[in-house]
Amino acid sequence: MTAPGKRVREPITPEERATVGRQLGRPPRAVRAVAHRCPCGQPDVVQTSPRLEDGTPFPTLYYLTCPRASAAASRLESAGRMREWQDDLGADAGLAAAYRAAHEAYLAERDALGELPTRATAGGMPDRVKCLHALAGHALAAGPGVNPVGDRAVAEMGEWWAQGPCAQEGTT
Repeated sequence: MTAPGKRVREPITPEERATVGRQLGRPPRAVRAVAHRCPCGQPDVVQTSPRLEDGTPFPTLYYLTCPRASAAASRLESAGRMREWQDDLGADAGLAAAYRAAHEAYLAERDALGELPTRATAGGMPDRVKCLHALAGHALAAGPGVNPVGDRAVAEMGEWWAQGPCAQEGTT
């Protein structure tokens, strides 16, 4: 299953920033753009700056903001998918090569915004499956076929969007 929605790279508007704040339950930090929209039209992945406003490195380029999508990724982590997919990287040279290519693409995009001291190990890639939230965010932002482990996560996260918008005005 490919998650519906729309890949975008639009600067975040004040209204979208407020939506992301409601999704996260706090003001968003270092947000540059909406990277993917849920079928309901709300952001579900944002692109962040490599550094927070105070200069602290923030190595997650794509941040999964929808609480339903985040909960779905957490369920996969709790179910042991990271360990399973880590094992698959060791057993499948093609998967490992595609995952390494995803890592290089991720780094090139992030480095275009500013290089960080954590460059070699962004998101645990290319040798580990570390955070399904970050990998799913990357897969949604980049589109199918770029990050094979992120694609697996998105496929198994289910239809988090099916209940409609996760963040309504006036809610937190």
